[in-house]
Amino acid sequence: MSPEVPAPHLTSAERQICDDIDAGLIERLTCALVEAPSENPGGSEAAAAAVLAGAAADLGLVAETDEVAPGRPNVTATWLPDAATGPGLMFLGHSDVVPAGPNWTGDPYRVRRTVDETGRTLLVGRGTTDMKGGLAAVLAAISALRRRGVPLTGPVRLVCTVDEEEHGAGVRRFVTRPAGHEFLGCVVAEPTDLTIVRGCRGASYLDIEVTGRAAHSGRPADGRSAIDAAARIVGLISDDQARLAADPDDLLGFGTWNVGTIEGGQGISVVAPMCSLGVDRRLMPGESAEVIAETIRRRISAAGIDSDGIGVTVRVTMEMPGFVTDEAHPLVDAARSALSDRGLAPSVGGWTAACDGGFVSRDLGIPAIVLGPGNINTQAHQPDESVAVDDLLTAARIYALMAMRLLGSG
Repeated sequence: MSPEVPAPHLTSAERQICDDIDAGLIERLTCALVEAPSENPGGSEAAAAAVLAGAAADLGLVAETDEVAPGRPNVTATWLPDAATGPGLMFLGHSDVVPAGPNWTGDPYRVRRTVDETGRTLLVGRGTTDMKGGLAAVLAAISALRRRGVPLTGPVRLVCTVDEEEHGAGVRRFVTRPAGHEFLGCVVAEPTDLTIVRGCRGASYLDIEVTGRAAHSGRPADGRSAIDAAARIVGLISDDQARLAADPDDLLGFGTWNVGTIEGGQGISVVAPMCSLGVDRRLMPGESAEVIAETIRRRISAAGIDSDGIGVTVRVTMEMPGFVTDEAHPLVDAARSALSDRGLAPSVGGWTAACDGGFVSRDLGIPAIVLGPGNINTQAHQPDESVAVDDLLTAARIYALMAMRLLGSG
């Protein structure tokens, strides 16, 4: 990312806020969050949530926790300016990280500082990019607004959920509970390399179970092979993928199928009595995983696959909705102008990844964008995950400017 070059027409208050963002706070908090491991699956977000809630309280924000499951608390951190009665601005993130995995050059949960080929300082550790650095940047931005007493018309809130990397238990809980305020928009601080993402595909998992009848492999006609039936289902999925690809959306492309796992059979000399498929179906905004599951069930029956001793069940095990926000929405305009006025070329587009923003958009009716430091493709979910300190500072400045412009009292 190019260095910031602030525009000369920034107001004095905007310049002051940008100058007041505490880079040291961002770096310290990012390190503290990374060094409180919160792997999912197999771990707990409790330690990271405690770090975040404690930091928010120390900075004068109202910090609250909500235990979604044992050891798995959502955290909210809110600043409500004096006399603020209007709708606010929400920032959204998550405290869990994917497992560290192999091939790290150091301890993934002890942050190391390195310098890249351009001379920028990088923080290396699991979660630096996805997305504990983003959480730290948001908290620093809200803290600077509160410390300066910027007159805003509504609250600024950070919502940090658990379980984003797996089944979305945290955001599912969050959208069922009263927010206490109205919000005119939500910024998901996931790593987009500070590209403005106004639309995301969703995601769903389908479990397809096929049953047949075992028989000796010397007389396969005596049995009914679940593996053969599953192979025919894979063919139906491939056909549907071709159908979807033929009619892409300009912003988000098209929904995609991926058969990620297949397990089955009893032995080489036995006609397979069972087979299961683990299927990923990426969702376009407005698509329902249950409707898709019912459609594939009907196609399986229409093809005659679930007959003559073969049984098939299709079950949705996870759904994360997609969303799209109009390019002319004030939330998008505020992000674009904030980036431009920090000397960065704003880019607006879509995202093939999925995030919790779809729940906020669909269930709460709050328009959402994704905008955050780091690159999800080149830095996240891999060994030696890293983020540039400069990018975290830039993100915090953008967030503060957006709050001032969307909630400014004039």
